[in-house]
Amino acid sequence: MTTFDGREKAFEDKFAHDEAMMFKARARRNRLFGEWLAGELGLSGDEVKNYAASVVKADLEEDGDADVLRKVMKDIEAKGLDLSEHRIEKHLEEFFAQAKIQIMSEA
Repeated sequence: MTTFDGREKAFEDKFAHDEAMMFKARARRNRLFGEWLAGELGLSGDEVKNYAASVVKADLEEDGDADVLRKVMKDIEAKGLDLSEHRIEKHLEEFFAQAKIQIMSEA
């Protein structure tokens, strides 16, 4: 193996690791966000866990956050809550920062 091959392999390994960490952080963010929003929606007990799982699953539909936002905004409107999409996006950012810290502390 040449030096270039070794550097290329190291770069590919780092890229794969970073992608896996981002996937874990997004899934953790969605779970934390789903748990918070479940409380806002008045859910309790197993409903909280189930709702958080549904938010995580919604994020697998397409790239980006549009799928999550679409799902939760529909739920918010159905409950008649006064939560703007801007406020929801802000919470997503906050939970993403929190999720990254948690993932990094576990590594």
